[in-house]
Formats: sequence, structure tokens, C-alpha cells
Amino acid sequence: MNILVIDAQGGGIGRQLVSALKKAFPEEIVTAVGTNSLAASAMLKAGANHVATGENAVVVNCRKADVIVAPIGVVIADAMLGEITPAMALAAGQSPAKRILLPIAHCDNMVVGTKELGMSQLVQEAVERLKAVREGCGA
Repeated sequence: MNILVIDAQGGGIGRQLVSALKKAFPEEIVTAVGTNSLAASAMLKAGANHVATGENAVVVNCRKADVIVAPIGVVIADAMLGEITPAMALAAGQSPAKRILLPIAHCDNMVVGTKELGMSQLVQEAVERLKAVREGCGA
């Protein structure tokens, strides 16, 4: 399974996701793409197998991913302080991959009907959802 983690800004969420995913699924390939080099570097330090940076890397890796794990902003053009380009949002949204999106309420995007969880709880729930995907139970 090719797991793609996408993050922006400082890469803190991506770093936590990569670390938790590598711990839960050490045999799986985790590719991390940062919208900038700081985010990519944080995810590399967390143990991602492959790391890339920028718009084209997001577009290309969304085509190759089986599962995308990221903050919900990756499917919203201009989210994450403008770091998510329309091409990135389109690539993530149209990818044939399953998407496990963390409901982060930043940058004028608010998701209603979700529990207010701390970041560590959201990361753990993402890992649990990925386990369900691997077992064929959907997301």
C-alpha cells in the first residue's frame, strides 16, 4: 500500500501523521509531500520513506497513492494560508486514492458535525481509519 501524507506550513501535522503511520504500519511505504521545504523536512525527520516538495510533487504522487492522509485543506484551493494551489486541491480531490482527511478548522474553513479532538487524537483516529481501509472495511 502506498500511503501519501501531504502537509503545508511547518509540517507539524504531517510529522505527527508520518510518525504514527510508520509506527502502526512499518512495512508500508509512506511518501510525504510538503508544499514547502520546511514541511517536507519535518516529515523526512519523522521517518517517511520518500519525500518531495511542491505542486508537481503533490500532483504526481496523488496519482500513485492508494491512500492520502492529510488535513482537509488539501482538497480546498487556497487553503493553508494559500499554500494549497488549485492544481494541488484538484489532484487530491480527483485522486483514485482513498482519502483520510483530518478536520482541521484553519484558514476560514470550518467543518461542522465533527468532534473537537486534539491533534494526537485526530492522528490516532486517522491510523484507525487506515487500519479499516487495509482490512477492506472502507473508511
